[in-house]
Amino acid sequence: MRLSEFRQAITDEFGVAYGQVVTSDLVLVGLGDRTPEQALASGIPPREVWLAVCQAADVPLTRRHGAGLPAQPRG
Repeated sequence: MRLSEFRQAITDEFGVAYGQVVTSDLVLVGLGDRTPEQALASGIPPREVWLAVCQAADVPLTRRHGAGLPAQPRG
């Protein structure tokens, strides 16, 4: 996952305004008590940060595929 795909996945899942709050304020315990922005700035891969956000925010497994990847079949 590229950084641009991470940003799109955040926007798709949370919307523009709340997505900005999530990336700047949500503390991810599994990534060293960093926010997503801090984690990305420290070199943690966007995909790893995305999955940590999904876990912390209880994003359903069916929506964790993220941007840039084929959507999971619904059904």
